[in-house]
Amino acid sequence: MKADHFDQQKLLALAAEDVALGQLAHRRRTLPENAAVEAAADAERELSAAVVRAETEVRDLQREVARLEGDVETVRKRVTRDQGLLDSGSVSAKQMTDLQHEMQSLARRQSDLEDQELELMEQLETAERALSEARSGHEAAQAELTRAGELRDAAVADVADGTAQHEAARKEAAARIPADLLALYERIRTQTGGTGAAVLKARQCQGCRIELNGRELAAVRNADPHEVVRCENCGRVLVRTAESGL
Repeated sequence: MKADHFDQQKLLALAAEDVALGQLAHRRRTLPENAAVEAAADAERELSAAVVRAETEVRDLQREVARLEGDVETVRKRVTRDQGLLDSGSVSAKQMTDLQHEMQSLARRQSDLEDQELELMEQLETAERALSEARSGHEAAQAELTRAGELRDAAVADVADGTAQHEAARKEAAARIPADLLALYERIRTQTGGTGAAVLKARQCQGCRIELNGRELAAVRNADPHEVVRCENCGRVLVRTAESGL
């Protein structure tokens, strides 16, 4: 295939845009901001679960405290009733003795219940502090997740802007290249997954970074300036310039 030597050189501008677009695509896939968002999301989920656990513990302790308070109140009412019967003088001597024994037993029961209630109240206070700390930590994690998301979105937008600019520049570069030469370039680009042309600099293909051997170099040196030559290693169009070392 033949193409004007200067048209071949225009392929380098197109290749440069493809390199830039490839770098931007790689950057988009490997943005550190994505990892930061994932880490922040993991932390937020973990702290959210910690809040749920702390809330559950507080509710369980509150129910237990309420139950004990109910038991204590029941004992107090029973003591009040027994004391009222004793004070009324309407009971027999045996009933009075039984009531006195019951009141002693109730006093011990009330003391035990109040001790349990006090212990639970201390546990509840500790659990409520832990819940407050968990909620504060969760709020901080939510704020960090929001901040990480904003940074990620800004980075994605920056990549998108750069991509749009290089895509426009690529379109302009492609429009200046003859259709048959452009078709060849695009076919090679699809095969290589990168670019379809590379400059030959100091006897080295800048696409695959392999230096041409004697036979390859002689073939390129002897080729017509308008002949489209390709690298035998990577298949790209070799664009010859004054720096090719021929």
